[in-house]
Amino acid sequence: MNFNTILKPLILILFFVALCMFFPIVVALYYDEPAALKSFFSVMISVATICAVSFYFLRHSQIHRIAVRESFVLVVLCWVSISFISALPYYISGAIPNFSEAFFETVSGFSTTGATILTDIEALPKSMLFWRSLTHWLGGMGIIVLAVAVLPLLGVGGLQLLKAEAPGPTVDKISPRISETAKTLWGIYVGLTVVEAMLLNFAGMPYFDAFNHAFATIATGGFSPKNASVGAYNSPFIEWIVIVFMILAGMSFTLHYKIITGRAKQIFKNTELKVYLAVIAIGTIIVAHSLLYHKLYSVHGSIRQAMFQVVSILTTTGFATADYKQWPPFAQYIIFLLMFAGACSGSTSGGVKLIRIVTLMKLAINELKYLVHPKAIMTIFIDGNVVKKDMIYSISAFVFLYAVCVLTTACICAASGVSVLTAFTAALSTVGNIGPGFGRIGPVENYHFFKDWVKWFLSAAMIMGRLEVFTVMVIFIRAFWKK
Repeated sequence: MNFNTILKPLILILFFVALCMFFPIVVALYYDEPAALKSFFSVMISVATICAVSFYFLRHSQIHRIAVRESFVLVVLCWVSISFISALPYYISGAIPNFSEAFFETVSGFSTTGATILTDIEALPKSMLFWRSLTHWLGGMGIIVLAVAVLPLLGVGGLQLLKAEAPGPTVDKISPRISETAKTLWGIYVGLTVVEAMLLNFAGMPYFDAFNHAFATIATGGFSPKNASVGAYNSPFIEWIVIVFMILAGMSFTLHYKIITGRAKQIFKNTELKVYLAVIAIGTIIVAHSLLYHKLYSVHGSIRQAMFQVVSILTTTGFATADYKQWPPFAQYIIFLLMFAGACSGSTSGGVKLIRIVTLMKLAINELKYLVHPKAIMTIFIDGNVVKKDMIYSISAFVFLYAVCVLTTACICAASGVSVLTAFTAALSTVGNIGPGFGRIGPVENYHFFKDWVKWFLSAAMIMGRLEVFTVMVIFIRAFWKK
């Protein structure tokens, strides 16, 4: 393990996060928020100075290309470190006076979970709300992916780093150079964010709110500057805009690249995308029918409310326009099922990812066929390509470890005295980076009631889910540290 290889990129990433505090400083100046301004400025200057001095003393240290083990350690250290320093403005300003809660809120932001401990979101200073949404946006594509575009300047290769951080079972290289891949992904990410913000503003949302919601939507995070989330605007036009961009954010960003490069026809051959759109359609029809049958909304209202919540939960965004806990049991059950899925690999969403579920379904079908034809050779195809056995083993191991994480986290929550439903859905929501759940953590409630020690475990669960389990768990096995 070469710690010099890890230390320089870590310092660079922390320096970048510190510089990002410049944006909430501008917001604090504009809205005249002295306490917030002081906290952001002091943290930015302190962290940036420490990073600059550290980098100066390490400038002559030998650095090697990042190997597999170093990439895992670096990614985990980055997510813990950036969450720690980014929680300081909340704590120092008094906006969130409990550091356990400040850390939880920050991890929830960077991991794009959207779970909150705030009981009155709108009471926070505007600059804090902006920083809260900005952590979503930065975490969505990944601080690491952004840094990959810069790391080659240090002589550090980025492919292993990208594989460790990128959401999904595989990493598609849009460009032969990994730094170009990172730049292209971020170009698409920024473009979608700006377009959505402009459309939301056109629909009647103030610029501040529009950019906050755009940050959260494209990152599939769910933080809103309003207590009632998107439902606060009571605007079908705004809700449809958010629905469309949640769907786009739940797609693989490599598919977006194919669209903008004139290869749109290719995306309709993508198995995962077909399943993704089918699940949205079927889920919307079932939930809308249930709402309409119980006469809760009009036809258009039932379709809109159903589609919004189906897409919000499936993409793990977590926005809300209604309290689905008040919906008919069958509609709630469909929402509950969607919490197990997640959207497409290569997107900013959390969860298991549909491609893994499709692969395991095909594996199960093949095993059933094998019982009837024991001498047959069964092969799994995805997008017309054979899925190799090592990938199937990896997916199977991931789903097992994911389930272990959920059950362990649920056990910890239950030990704190909450109900089984609250404990299980809190675990499912944090590991799956969803945000809302059932029980005491519904779409109009929060995580404030959990004890501080539980919040630390839930913070770890959010990081575990964001880094897709393997990246974190692998550093705890003995073989990882052996030469």
